[in-house]
This record gives sequence, structure tokens and C-alpha cells, in this order.
Amino acid sequence: MRFAAFFFDRTSRALTNRPFIVLIAAASGGGLVAYTDASSNPPVESPQVPARKKVVILGTGWAGTSFLKNLDSSLYDVQVVSPRNYFAFTPLLPSVTCGTVEARSIVEPIRKIIKKKGGEVKFWEAECFKIDPANKKVHCRSEIGTNLDGNGEFQVEYDYLVVALGARANTFNTPGVMEHCHFLKEVEDAQKIRRSVMDCFEKASLPNLDDEQRKKNLHFVIVGGGPTGVEFAAELHDFVTEDLSKLYPTVCKLVKISVVEASEHILTMFDKRITNFAEEKFGRDGIDVKTGVKVVKVSDNAIHMISRSTGETSEPYGMAVWSTGIGTRPVILDFMKQIGQADRRVLATDEWLRVRGCDGVYALGDCATISQRKIMENVSEIFKIADKDNSGTLTVKEIHDVLDDICIRYPQVELYLKTKQMSNFVDLVKESEGNAAKESVELNIEDFKKALADVDSQVKNLPATAQVAAQQGNYLARCFNKMKDNEENPEGPIRIRESGRHRFRPFRYKHLGQFAPLGGEQTAAQLPGDWISIGRSSQWLWYSVYASKQVSWRTRALVVSDWMRRFIFGRDSSRI
Repeated sequence: MRFAAFFFDRTSRALTNRPFIVLIAAASGGGLVAYTDASSNPPVESPQVPARKKVVILGTGWAGTSFLKNLDSSLYDVQVVSPRNYFAFTPLLPSVTCGTVEARSIVEPIRKIIKKKGGEVKFWEAECFKIDPANKKVHCRSEIGTNLDGNGEFQVEYDYLVVALGARANTFNTPGVMEHCHFLKEVEDAQKIRRSVMDCFEKASLPNLDDEQRKKNLHFVIVGGGPTGVEFAAELHDFVTEDLSKLYPTVCKLVKISVVEASEHILTMFDKRITNFAEEKFGRDGIDVKTGVKVVKVSDNAIHMISRSTGETSEPYGMAVWSTGIGTRPVILDFMKQIGQADRRVLATDEWLRVRGCDGVYALGDCATISQRKIMENVSEIFKIADKDNSGTLTVKEIHDVLDDICIRYPQVELYLKTKQMSNFVDLVKESEGNAAKESVELNIEDFKKALADVDSQVKNLPATAQVAAQQGNYLARCFNKMKDNEENPEGPIRIRESGRHRFRPFRYKHLGQFAPLGGEQTAAQLPGDWISIGRSSQWLWYSVYASKQVSWRTRALVVSDWMRRFIFGRDSSRI
């Protein structure tokens, strides 16, 4: 019995010019004959696919994760480097400190985010300790060790670098802060605070202490009256009054919570109505708010402060939390020296988030700020662009023809018009001329400068918030996704010093409002349009917004379940 098997092109159902093999097996003789044939025509070579550009993302905070989630990873070779392998929903860190929300409920592993994206996105858990813009490399170090030497150092090359390293706590070089104070920037910080709070209560419950020692152990000091410090103070007060008072009834009456703020009020970035309500509520709750007080030193058992009214004083404390703003990370300071920005506090970028003086490097989030170009620096060039007939004067109509591009490139113009309650550029001319300007009024260069003289007063830096960082990440990802198309069809405003248009519209931050939880199921909300809401209704709005902003349905479900658990069973007081 004999049988034969033939292998041929299945798509064409016929023999082609590809090599083919015929195998004949003879069962009776036990032999095997193999015959191959190949066409004399060589196979057609596929066209060379250009290598994808390498995009390296440093950091997995709000800015880096937002950029990663929205980037089309099929267009680039994406590589992520971060010392933590997760994204943390940092606005809920104060809730973690008191067990209102569990730490794992607000974190999402980066590899899960990468898996949902698909494509070949690489991630390395390591810390970037040096950026080399000249050679387009970043130097990284992993604590777990990744080479034969065991020091874990390696280099990553890039075509585009996205720096989203965030910031560290700013101690203002105050002695003793690093050694004796807690910070509230990372999940690990919140977990340490939670353990420290319980330590203070357990120490105060020991039998061999007098009341003064117990008062010291139960004095919680929060340095900084911003949103983070105020929210932590409110969370701690609720934790003590609603949960710990039942577990430590003999010592809870000795608890004291103090908020120390160097300026004259807390929550200075909010509307005055919210500031006043917060101070009054804290007064009713027994939280001691010390304004106009500066901390000059922190020792292991006392905080030394100075104010105009009382001079220098010191108070014993059991736990201190430092929440006074942000500082620059060492790797960013070193990078700034390399590119000529050593005199700055954070990295300076242009309106497209490109680091000034550096090719192919973008920076977003807390480690950078947009250095908005002032309109008076380019007022002569703007005048030439608007003066299409080269008459040496501008009519209001000619200005209107370029006004949209000017407002896109210089947002301070539109902001100035809104601040002054002006409807258009004609009103701006009226103010400078002092009379009723009409469409036929002509302005020379000096009149044009006079009309725009005060516009740059509206240039402001963006706040270092999660909202800003997330929007910057979304914006930059959209730019990268459209980079090839916009080379041929730019959508940005007119270039002032060069011909043509910018590829993209500049980044514009859209403020969506801000919250200040004040404890007792009361929250202050300041929303766009000068809409202020304070009370329990705002608390439910806070719940819904923070739940909806979670990075995944898993974290959304965990956070909501934590809130429900707290309502039913109270907060967990175990030291874990």
C-alpha cells in the first residue's frame, strides 16, 4: 500500500514559484523518497518597514500614566521607567491615613494598564538618576539589580523623552524636618502615618505615663494649611471622634490637632467664603488653627515656631506631618544645570510642553511649568503679520483677522479681555484711546503697543495639581498620535518669527473645579463659573467625582466598597 502527501500554496490552491516538497513514503519497502524543487525566480522581498521612534516615559504618576493610556502605542516603541510599578490616585491619600480607604483600593498596577493597551509596551521598575540629552540616553538604577555587577544600573536610549517624575516634599531646609516629620506624597507615606497614629494612641494608653506625657503623645501637628494638610486634619478628627473615641475612651479627651500655616489664612487658593467656613468649622471642631506662624525647627520632641504676635515658641508633639508644598527632585536639578536652567525652581517648557533648550524632550506635571511667552516680546512681529498691506497702520478689521491666532498663541489676551469685561479688541482699543473707536480707526505701532501694554499682567503659572498633570498627559498623547498627519496639515496658530503655522494648538488648561473635604460629611466645592457649594450635598458630589475619576473599574469598585464598609462598620484601627 502506497500513499503520497503534497504540500502546496493553500491560498492559491496551486503550485507557485515558492519552493515545494514532495514526500513519497513506501510502506511495503520501508523507504522514504524526498524530492524538492524551487523556481529559478527569487522570492519577492517585502518593502523595508521604517523603525518606530522610541518614546521613553519617566514616571507613572498622573502625567505619565495619562500620557501612556492615551498614546497610540502602535505608532511608537514605548518604554516606561518608574521606581513604582503602579499608579496611585493621590487625592485619596488623606483617606488612606485613617483607614477610610485602603491603600490597595487606590492603586492600579502599570502592567495591567499596559496589558489593556495591547502592543509591545515595555516597563522597567527602576529609578532614573541621570538624563543625558546630548546622547539622548537616560541612566537608570534598579534596587533589585539587573546586571552581573549587582548595582542594577542600565541605560535607555530615546528619540522622544517624556519627563513626568513629579516632585518631592519641600522642607525649605528647615532643620529636623527630614528626620522627624511625616510627608504625604506617596502611598507608603500614608501607610506610615496610619501606623504612627495608632502608635501614638497605644503609647498614650500605657499605665506608667502621666497626663502631660499622654497629651504630648496625642498632639498631632500638621504643618501646612493647603488642601492636603486641611483634608488630613479633617480625616484625623473624624477618625478620632467617630472610631477611636470608642476604643480609647480614657485618653481621647486629651487629643489635640493643630494646623500650622505661615500665611494669614488656610486654603488660600480657594474662594474667601470657603476659607472662612473652613476656619470656623475647624474652630467648632476643636482643631487649633495657627495662622501667621512659621516653623523654624523640628526636634524629636518639640516643634519650634515663630510669629509676629508671640515671637518664638515651642510645643511638644506626638506626630508631625509636613505638607507645605513641593520641591524639585535631584535628577531634575542636575538636568536643569545641563540645559542652562539652573536658576529656575522647576523645568521650563513652552506652550507645547517641550523643554526649552532641549531637542525631543517633553516635561509635564509637577516637575515642570509652562513658560508662557509674553506678547510684548513679539509685538512688532505681530504688527507686521497683521499689516498685510504694509501701510504701517492697522485697522481694527485687520487686527480681527489675526485675533484668533493671537488668542490661541497668547491666552493672556483672552483672559485680559474677560477680566476687564471686554467683548472684543475694539473695547481694548477704546480703553487705550479713551474714545469711541470704530472699525475705520487706524493704529500705528505705538498705539498697538499701548493697547497691549497691560495684557501680560494676566500671565500666570498653572497650579501643581493632579488635574493639570492629567490634562497635560492627555494633550501630549493626542499630539503624538497626530504628529505625522500634522506635519502636512498643521492645525496650530500662525508662527510669529517664522513662516507657516505651528503643528499643534498650544496646551490649554481647563479648570474643572476643586474640592476641600472638611470632615463631618461636609465638603467645600469651588466649581467653574464662581459656583460655591458647602455642605453635605457637596460631599456626595465629591464621592461621585472621585469614584468616576478612578483609573479602572476595579479601583472604582474597591473605593466605593471601602466607603460603604466605613459607613457600616467604621474605620479599621489595626496597626497594619
